[in-house]
Amino acid sequence: MTDATRWWWVRHGPVPDAEGRLMGRLDVDCDCSNGPAINGLAGLLPRQAAAVISPLLRTRQTLAAIAAAGGTSADPLIEADFIEQSFGEWEGSGWAQMQARDPDYYAQFWTDPTRNAPPGGESFASQIERTAAGIERLSARFAGRDIVCISHGGTIRAACAHALGLTEEIAMAIVIDNLSVTRLDRIGAGLLRGTGGVWRVHYVNAPAHWTPC
Repeated sequence: MTDATRWWWVRHGPVPDAEGRLMGRLDVDCDCSNGPAINGLAGLLPRQAAAVISPLLRTRQTLAAIAAAGGTSADPLIEADFIEQSFGEWEGSGWAQMQARDPDYYAQFWTDPTRNAPPGGESFASQIERTAAGIERLSARFAGRDIVCISHGGTIRAACAHALGLTEEIAMAIVIDNLSVTRLDRIGAGLLRGTGGVWRVHYVNAPAHWTPC
C-alpha cells in the first residue's frame, strides 16, 4: 500500500551490569559490541528512513553503531515522547531494594502496577498515552515514509498497545529484547477497505539477524 507509514522500532543495546535494576530515565551507556546483531540491523533497516531517538544516550549510541556498520545514518530527530517510563525514586534499584525502602508504597503499587506510578515516577498507562501522541504526530509528519526509531522496551510495548488497542496488562506481556526489531505500519486509508483499523503488524521482537520472508 502506497499510503503506509512504516515504523521500524529497535530497542537499544543492553545496559552493562544492570543486574535486574530499573534504569528508567537514568542516562547510562549501553553495549553495542554485538557485531552480528548490529550488522543484522544495518542490513535490515531501510537506509533512507527518518531516524528518531529518545533523549537518552543509549538510543543515540545504538543508532551510531548501526550507522557505522553501514545502516541508517540520517541525523536523528530527538523525540521526548519516546523516552523510557520514569520509575522516579526507584530508578537504579532492584525490586528487593524498592520493597525494603518503602514496603507500604511498594504493596500499594502492585495492586494495579500498570496504572499506579512509582514514587515520583510515571505509570505505564501514562507512557502509552504520550507514546501514542508522538506516534500519531510523527506519522502525520513523515506520512508514507519509513521511520527507524531507536527506543526502549517500555516505549515499544506502548507502541504495540497503541497499534493493537491492547490493555495495559496485556501489553506488559510483550517481550522486547535489546537490539530486536518491531515493525508496525500505519495505513492511511485503513485496513479492510476502510472498515478496519489503521495499523498492520508485521512482526514484534524479531532478532536483529532475522530476515523477513
